Amino acid sequence: MIRQLIRPLALALALPLAFGAASTAQAQTYPAKPIRMIVPFPPGGGTDILARLVAQKLTETNHWTVVPDNRAGAGGTIGIAEAARAAPTGYDIVMGQKDNMVVAPWLYKNLSYEPTKDLTAVAHVAFTPVVIVTQANSKYKSLDDVVKAARAAPDTITYGSPGNGTTIHLAGEIFNGAAKIKMRHVPYKGSNAAMMDVLAGNVDLMVSSVPSAMAQIKAGKLRPLAVTSAKRSSSLPDTPTVAELGYKGFDVSTWYGLFVPAKTPKDVIATLNAEVNKLLATPEMQAAIIAQGAEPQSMTPEQFGALLKTDYEKWKGIVQASGATIE
Repeated sequence: MIRQLIRPLALALALPLAFGAASTAQAQTYPAKPIRMIVPFPPGGGTDILARLVAQKLTETNHWTVVPDNRAGAGGTIGIAEAARAAPTGYDIVMGQKDNMVVAPWLYKNLSYEPTKDLTAVAHVAFTPVVIVTQANSKYKSLDDVVKAARAAPDTITYGSPGNGTTIHLAGEIFNGAAKIKMRHVPYKGSNAAMMDVLAGNVDLMVSSVPSAMAQIKAGKLRPLAVTSAKRSSSLPDTPTVAELGYKGFDVSTWYGLFVPAKTPKDVIATLNAEVNKLLATPEMQAAIIAQGAEPQSMTPEQFGALLKTDYEKWKGIVQASGATIE
């Protein structure tokens, strides 16, 4: 009788241990095949630059195979939607940012994903202010020049952005409201296309992430007029903030980070987070991110998830107050 009682008890005790061992083995063997990193914007923009930097360093340092896959369109929402639909195995990750994770859901009426439910935060990578730039030989030498011209001739000055529904697009609209002017928004399919047109003089200004504009600023082809964050960018220390120029409280910035489909195993998320944070702690990676105009910042998955939820609710009010919508 005692043996008959002990045998089921022993089996019951062994099962959790077996599952725990399987989970540990999964963590130790991950990744066992290439990882696809979805990039929701075209090549050349700030998201693409940071995504490729992370993918390259993970490949070099860990001998993983991380393959960037650009899935651009609709303000970055197409790539995010693809990530949300992917199998929750850890082999499909996405470089998301504030644009498509917390702004777009309040702008687009029929998105197929809900960021706080369909995706899980893995690792915060960097944050960056938005910069207002113009062609180097433009007649606009300062932000004040732009404001004066816009007041004299409303709806004639044009500004490009990476697309409708991005934080960058809304930064321009928020500035319109703060300065009591009307500039005309020209949306593009990514930063690179907008950049080409401002360099060619086809649009007057571009509102851009600092990483997207940094190379052309360094080359002397773009003139930065102001950054939109509360503090000056360490990459552009001589460029004033919008708040410094008389628009108190103006603060618009964006962040970048990795997400996976909901229900991805926690041990896989922990592995990805640990390896990305190791990279962010190295002087080489920090210098590479700063050189692109962004500020490296690591977080735990829980901290990044909390940031996502906080900004998701915060930008609901901002978008609704702006009156902006996208069909």
